[in-house]
Amino acid sequence: MLVHPQFDPIAFSLGPLAVRWYGLMYLLAFIQFWWLGRLRIQNHPGLVRAGWSVTQLDDLLFYGVLGVVIGGRLGQIVFYDPGYYFANPLEMLAVWKGGMSFHGGFLGVLVAMTLYARKTGRRWLEITDFIAPLVPLGLAAGRLGNFINGELWGRVADPSLPWAMVFPQVDLLPRHPSQLYQAGLEGITLFCLLWLFARRERPCGAVSAFFLIGYGVFRFVAEYFRTPDDGIFGQSYTISMGQWLSLPMIVIGIALFIYSARKESQ
Repeated sequence: MLVHPQFDPIAFSLGPLAVRWYGLMYLLAFIQFWWLGRLRIQNHPGLVRAGWSVTQLDDLLFYGVLGVVIGGRLGQIVFYDPGYYFANPLEMLAVWKGGMSFHGGFLGVLVAMTLYARKTGRRWLEITDFIAPLVPLGLAAGRLGNFINGELWGRVADPSLPWAMVFPQVDLLPRHPSQLYQAGLEGITLFCLLWLFARRERPCGAVSAFFLIGYGVFRFVAEYFRTPDDGIFGQSYTISMGQWLSLPMIVIGIALFIYSARKESQ
């Protein structure tokens, strides 16, 4: 069996400042968002016709960073660990230790995009269609950060599984490296599918719908290999908190797909 390498969570230090791998993964996520956004603008004639520019991309990234950080932290506090954080309120600010909820960050980005839409006068779905393909590789970077931190480990696995891994900080049982599963599914696989889908002109809302369905399905599947979080509904090995939060994404994504197709045909 493999053994988790027990990485030092601190990548390097600059005097009294300790730079953590988890933070670097978020920085990498924001950089790739900006880089992929430039590629989309350069290679997609429809986006050029719609007036997208690198300057607008920079503004969009600023709003997105605020939405991810604030929403992700609030989501972790409210959805997963309300008891702990309300008993230790100062820990709410310790984002460098980890503890960011995707679903909270997702809601935070939706709010941020609403503010951006009001500022620019663009349609909200036009904005979410633009950013959807830029997100999955950032999610993959975040899951690598989870793996480096040795957190969000998987469920107990068959010892004969070649990649079964022991996480010594938990116990000596073989487990699924579910962080890597999620990086591969919600990150790399979703990116490839979504990027190809978004290369062609699509009805407004279709790309956003594809992201909602794709992420929801991949996250729902990956949760069966991840040790469930307690969450506000308690711990469940049947349907986890992550799966409960993914179900509305799938349903809304399907409804949005139907809506966009019907709108296009009118």
